[in-house]
Amino acid sequence: MAAGIERVLPMKIGLLGGTFDPPHHGHLIMADEAMSACGLDEVWFLPSHIPPHLERKATRRTTPVHHRIEMVRLAIQGNDRFKLSLVEVERKGRSYTYDTLMELGERYPQHDFHFIIGADMVNDLPKWHRFEEIKASVQFIGLNRPGIVAHPPDGVAIEFVDMPEIAISSSMIRERIRLRQPWRYLLPEAVKTYIEENDLYG
Repeated sequence: MAAGIERVLPMKIGLLGGTFDPPHHGHLIMADEAMSACGLDEVWFLPSHIPPHLERKATRRTTPVHHRIEMVRLAIQGNDRFKLSLVEVERKGRSYTYDTLMELGERYPQHDFHFIIGADMVNDLPKWHRFEEIKASVQFIGLNRPGIVAHPPDGVAIEFVDMPEIAISSSMIRERIRLRQPWRYLLPEAVKTYIEENDLYG
């Protein structure tokens, strides 16, 4: 079951997937901008179990999933329109978007799902697992970023949204923690405290 998701009335739902290792203010701003611009009722955060791109980041192990789940929970607390979905974690294995969309569609056929991605990911969409089936089952929300020129694949429904330039990434935060550089204001205070209490990324 998806944690914290109980309503059954038809809604327009934004899906924001990722490793969230750790979640930061950039993720929250992405969700908020997409929700406002596209009239979303809620945004569901989907921590991945095993990211599909893991083989391209073999030099670093992803933080154990129970830590990433709790950090997302802490990051979104206080906004009742942000929800945590454990659909990819509970399915285990590699977290392919196709499998996630099929499962959510079966569980919540009344909802209208929109997948939120950065504009830099738009050009990589044709490389996604079973992309031809994905593009027929979901609309995308593309968040514009300075310096990124997106070229939507043929037949893909993408609604582009401008967002403030937020040059924060999870990898930057991990590196700053490792090097003992300032990082406390890059993510919510509750997430910062959790990282320190559990000695993550040090």
